[in-house]
Amino acid sequence: MSIRGTASKQFHSMPISISSRVPSAVTSDPSPLDAIRKQTSKIEELIDSVSGPIKPYLPAVGRFLIVATFIEDALRIMSQWSDQVFYLNSYRHIPYFFTVIFLFSNIVAMLVGSFLVITRKYTGYAVGALLGVVISQAIGYGLIFEINFFLRNLSVIGGLLMALSDSFARRRMAFAGLPTVDDKDSQMYFQLAGRVLLIFLFLGFIIAGNWSIARVFVSLVGLIACVMVVVGFKAKLSAMLLVVILSLFNILINHYWTYSSSHPNRDFLKYEHFQTLSIVGGLLLVVNTGAGRISIDEKKKIY
Repeated sequence: MSIRGTASKQFHSMPISISSRVPSAVTSDPSPLDAIRKQTSKIEELIDSVSGPIKPYLPAVGRFLIVATFIEDALRIMSQWSDQVFYLNSYRHIPYFFTVIFLFSNIVAMLVGSFLVITRKYTGYAVGALLGVVISQAIGYGLIFEINFFLRNLSVIGGLLMALSDSFARRRMAFAGLPTVDDKDSQMYFQLAGRVLLIFLFLGFIIAGNWSIARVFVSLVGLIACVMVVVGFKAKLSAMLLVVILSLFNILINHYWTYSSSHPNRDFLKYEHFQTLSIVGGLLLVVNTGAGRISIDEKKKIY
């Protein structure tokens, strides 16, 4: 429909000040959240550039650290065989024959499973065997209801799930009577479960220990990073921050090497040291691959 007469003249003579002001609204100062995102993106780019030479080796390092606690535990059982048998037989009241079978099967499962995880051979079976070790030891040693042990082992399981997700290639899995499942879909869910479980070690750190100003600060920063890892927002940066925090914690607190071999705290600190290394290994896989498809980071790429 055309505009006629004086209405047409008035329309064409209208000032364009309204339209000229539109760009100014678009180019207004960014919000604080946008500024934070911009700065964190720069930090992530810097981390990627610095870690470029070692990035091809990160998956192998991460997988090795994930199973480090199992290798150490197998070697410890072998070096303390008589003590382990005596404890399970006398204090846990497990018959001698079953005690020997239990310890021997744990050693084999931990060493063979760890080797397979590191080499990415039959990773599904290896992770299943190591999960069996975690559960059987929790029951056998009577630690299943000990909260700190429970949270730590949830994180170790998270690390194992990250190793499992890292092993998936693009192939198809078919099950009788069920729809065909893409390994990429399985990887997506294992990554999510692994991210969620990895943070339980830090929750155990928050619960245990004496409080101080430094501990409150580290706990708050770590808790924020944990939430960011779980939801997959700036997951690589958050996981790297947790790697640094846990590594420093491992050196400053779990310094088992400063105790003599006969000191009662040495084995306890050594156990916690290697379990923390396992969680660090899982976080390194997050640093390498990102959060996966179920994450805010991935949704931002799509939208």
